[in-house]
Amino acid sequence: MSLPDFWLRRPALPTSAALRERFDATLDEALAAGPDRPFDYRLDAPKWQFLCHAADRADFVLHGSGDSGITEFVPRQPPDITDFGSRLAVFAAADGIWPMFYAILDRDSQPVSMCNACVRAGGEARYHFSISAPALARRPWRTGTVYLLLSATFELEPSDGEIRPTQAASPVPVRPVAKLTVRPEDFPFLHDVHGHQDAELLARAAAAPDGFPWHEPG
Repeated sequence: MSLPDFWLRRPALPTSAALRERFDATLDEALAAGPDRPFDYRLDAPKWQFLCHAADRADFVLHGSGDSGITEFVPRQPPDITDFGSRLAVFAAADGIWPMFYAILDRDSQPVSMCNACVRAGGEARYHFSISAPALARRPWRTGTVYLLLSATFELEPSDGEIRPTQAASPVPVRPVAKLTVRPEDFPFLHDVHGHQDAELLARAAAAPDGFPWHEPG
């Protein structure tokens, strides 16, 4: 199944075995350092590549936040329209880029609605990032934190045919095992975030509940 072109494609990951070994070594160092402080990232490769490598190993899921001091994630029930997304749970992503968006988006200092997702389709990661157009015009970016969590208690959202969501949920509290500071310039799609009109998005969603992400052209 193909997705519309406005779904962004993950840039190609490096294939160098030597770099993958350096990613693994850095991950081991991060786990050894623990979650009390962000680990020291010294690789030349972009942080998103390292985070994707960690997520693709499948023993970790990632959570992005503007709060750098979280010591335990507890289940919460978000106002989501899907059965999976509205459950009482700790939510994370089996992907390295999607949680970066939550880490760098400042939702505390100004009103902003979001319509975003990460899925796997045809063997590749695809993304949609959209926020309220007035908020986007103000460039609502901040420095944030991506937390690494063990995936043992997490369940992936069920697939819809050939489309595989990367959202994961844990019904029990989870403690992070490492964390990494990320800045807006670390996010590879910073200039590809779409701006939507809230009223138009709500109208499209009401008219076609299964039409996610209700993308507005332009």
